[in-house]
Amino acid sequence: MGSSAGTSMAADKKSESGDRRNKQGSVKQIESERDVVELNSEKFARGTSIDLEIPPPGKHHTDNASIVCALHRAGTESDRLKLLLDMTCTIASNLEPRDLLRAISASIRENVNCDTVAVWLPDAERLHLRQMAMDFPAGKGFITEGMVYPIEGTEIGTAFKTGKPIVVRTPADVTSESVTRSLREEAIASGCALPLVSRNRTLGVLTLGSRVENAINPEDVDFLMRAAGQIAIAIENALAYREIADLKDKLAQEKLYLEEEIRTSSDFEGIVGQSSALRKVLQLVDTVASSDSSVLLLGETGTGKELVARAVHDLSHRKDRTFVKLNCAAIPGGLLESELFGHERGAFTGAITQKIGRLELADQGTLFLDEVGDIPLELQPKLLRVLQDGEFERLGSTRTKKVDVRLVAATNRDLDRMIEERQFRSDLFYRLNVFPIRVPPLRERPEDIPLLVRYFSQKYARQMGKRIESIPAAAMRKLTRWHWPGNVRELQNLVERAVVLTRSSTLAVTVPELANGSMTVAPAAGNNSDEQDRIVRMLKETNGRVGGPNGAAARMGFKRTTLLTRMKKLGIDPRRIS
Repeated sequence: MGSSAGTSMAADKKSESGDRRNKQGSVKQIESERDVVELNSEKFARGTSIDLEIPPPGKHHTDNASIVCALHRAGTESDRLKLLLDMTCTIASNLEPRDLLRAISASIRENVNCDTVAVWLPDAERLHLRQMAMDFPAGKGFITEGMVYPIEGTEIGTAFKTGKPIVVRTPADVTSESVTRSLREEAIASGCALPLVSRNRTLGVLTLGSRVENAINPEDVDFLMRAAGQIAIAIENALAYREIADLKDKLAQEKLYLEEEIRTSSDFEGIVGQSSALRKVLQLVDTVASSDSSVLLLGETGTGKELVARAVHDLSHRKDRTFVKLNCAAIPGGLLESELFGHERGAFTGAITQKIGRLELADQGTLFLDEVGDIPLELQPKLLRVLQDGEFERLGSTRTKKVDVRLVAATNRDLDRMIEERQFRSDLFYRLNVFPIRVPPLRERPEDIPLLVRYFSQKYARQMGKRIESIPAAAMRKLTRWHWPGNVRELQNLVERAVVLTRSSTLAVTVPELANGSMTVAPAAGNNSDEQDRIVRMLKETNGRVGGPNGAAARMGFKRTTLLTRMKKLGIDPRRIS
């Protein structure tokens, strides 16, 4: 019995000793495997060859498959850490939205098992998503930056609306026809759409695509969703930076424009006159000012159409915003588009910086287009689009901008005739001609001439440090009888010259050429149509009467025989006009 007990105790000790050796061997085996995994992980990250065999301690050996799995996990973690580091560096070094998104897309594609990466942002109405950046080096050109998909009815739109990721494992998972066509042409078999959410607001969508089915696994989606949060913050910061930069540029442009306006402000400080013709114009201005309707000012050159446009602006609810003017005839046709709509850097040779156009400067305010009849025919559809939809693109840009602008246009040309000659679009004319106002020429408001003469004489006397107290009555009568083909501008220049010549307190109006009504205006060569229009208009005003003190010849400053000769040459019959 004692011998049996001793034998049992010896066996137990032997068993405990064996178990202890087995545990020690397992511990050593685990430590050995860990050392090999760590060593090969470093080799894997460096791209050097790795060892799958692990020297077994004692009789133990390990399964090479487990090592491969461990190495794969280590490599994946290494790639993800590298991706986060690359993204952090990219976010810190880029504030320009498109450059930032392109760099992020490239970093993700290089570190994640996919063929293409893209970032989509919504338009202003949040009805469509536009592909702002893409990294697809092996692409065939069917999917490009700038393409647009609707939010409704597409997988990326669903991810954008719900704020939840959408995983496409096979082409059959895509239901949108337009998206299916693009993916089929590029042989994209699987992918995912991840919402970019920051502060509970979805800013866009990150998409990944692969030409292999089931390429995106749940672990990748979980990791990329966490990375997408960082991307969303970066996009939010970049968009805020761009908005601040745009506002800064706009303020700088407005400052330069307003400074230029102060330097080159209109010579008229106000509308001067009490005639019934002028009062009718001002009544129309008061009627239309409170609305946002387009106004078309018609009238001869020098009648003060810009002053009427300013009056429309000053009486409107936009009076606290900018009044921007643009003379369409003073800018070459090739530069007018850039001046009106603006341009991006590099849009054409010499475009070394971004330029904000007059339309953007006038946002929430009033844009005055003087000599609108001189806008080139090819530019008129873009202006029509602004009037219809309030949107345009800068020259060299695909980004649509929205503006709220009240348009006032002016011209001294016959737009009806230009439409017949196909020099002006009829649809643009109808948009401009919502509320036409005809500004009368100075000869139709002779009672305003004495007021204008006194106004201009006092204005220029103050500028020149002179004192003018009276105006000769004989000179005033001559000025009142003259027909003023140059209208108020001609009168203004004559009074300025008179103030320069004045040496006493009496205005020295030296107009001997007006004494007998003999002052003539020589017609410009090749300008017969303008002369014909002027003669016909004068004959209508005089009911076809050529001679006499109130006839067309006297009012135009011609001798009767001279006017008859010119009428015969131009084929004008006064009997038909009367």
